[in-house]
Amino acid sequence: MTDDRTVLLVVHTGRAEATQLAREAAARLADAGVGVRLLAPDADDIGLDKAEVVEVSPAAAEGCEIVMVLGGDGTILRGAEVAHASGTPVLGVNLGHIGFLAESERDDLDVTIDHLVHRKYAVEERMTLDVTVLVDGAVAATQWALNEASVEKSARERMLEVVVEVDGRPLSRWGGDGVVAATPTGSTAYAFSAGGPVVWPELEAMLVVPLSAHALFSRPLVVSPRSVVAVELMQRNPGPGVLWCDGRRTEELPPGARVEVRHGARPVRLARLHQGPFTDRLVAKFDLPVHGWRGRREDRARRAAARTTNTGPQTPRGPDPAAVDSAGLSSDHHERAAGERHGGVGETP
Repeated sequence: MTDDRTVLLVVHTGRAEATQLAREAAARLADAGVGVRLLAPDADDIGLDKAEVVEVSPAAAEGCEIVMVLGGDGTILRGAEVAHASGTPVLGVNLGHIGFLAESERDDLDVTIDHLVHRKYAVEERMTLDVTVLVDGAVAATQWALNEASVEKSARERMLEVVVEVDGRPLSRWGGDGVVAATPTGSTAYAFSAGGPVVWPELEAMLVVPLSAHALFSRPLVVSPRSVVAVELMQRNPGPGVLWCDGRRTEELPPGARVEVRHGARPVRLARLHQGPFTDRLVAKFDLPVHGWRGRREDRARRAAARTTNTGPQTPRGPDPAAVDSAGLSSDHHERAAGERHGGVGETP
C-alpha cells in the first residue's frame, strides 16, 4: 500500500462504541499504510495523535479516497454532507438501528477495512436534490439534500397552508403539517414514515408526499427527475414555516416564500461492498417475512413433469438454466438465503 492514501473518519462520538471502533479502524488502516483524517469536532473525543485534523468545510474530504462513517443514518448523512462537494465516496458502518444508508455492520469492521485497503468495493451514484428558497422573487437561500427537503410548519398548534406546483402548473392547495420532496434514496426515510412509496434507488425520480394534509386529494406522487416541484406558502399563514434538508440544515420561510426543488447537479457517491439486489436489503433491514418463498421451483417442477410426460424419464444434467438468475444462483440457493436472512435486521445483504 502506498502512503498517499487517506481515509476521512466521521464518527458519532456521542457513543463510546463508535469512538472505540474509530481507534481500532485507524490502527488497522495505519498498519496497511493508509493515512487517517479526522474532523476537528471529533478529534478530541477519539484521541489519535497521528491523525490529520481538519475543520468541517466543503473541502474537508478533498484528497481522501473514502469517507468512512461510524454511526447511524444521521451520522452517514453528516458524512455525505462533508463529502458532497469533493465527490468522495462515503462508506457507512452501521451503529444505529435500521441503517439503510450503511454498507456494513459493526461486527463486520475487520472485513470492511480489508475491502477498503485492497480496494474491493464499487462506487454508485445517488440522486440528490437542489433546493432554492425565493422571497419576494429574489433568491434568499440555496440548499441540497440526499434524502429529502421538507417544508414544514414551525408552530405546532397551527396548520401550514401551501400551494404545490409541478413544472410550472399548480397541482393543489392544502393545509397540514407540510410537504416532503424526496429522492429514491430518501424514500425509505421521512417520506416512508409519511406514507410514501419505496422507490428502488437505481430509479431517478422525485417523490412529493404531503404531511398530514387536511384535504381530499393528498396522495403521494412520483414525478419525473426533470420536473421542478415548487411549494409556496400562502400569504395568509399567521407565521413562518421552515425548510429542513436531510433533517440537518434549516431555513426559515416567511409567508409568501417559494421553495423550488429539482434534480441535484451533483450526486452523492456511495461505496458498496455488496452487489445484492435492493430487494434483499429491504428484506434484511425491515425484517420482512419471506418464509415459504419458493421462487421458480414450482415452474421448474412443472417443466420437469412436462418433459417426463413427453419424452419419458430423463437423467438430470444439472440445474435448469431457466432457474438460474443473472448472478448464477439457482432458486434453491435463493430460497435458502432468504430463510437465513429472516430475522436478521442488522444483516447487510
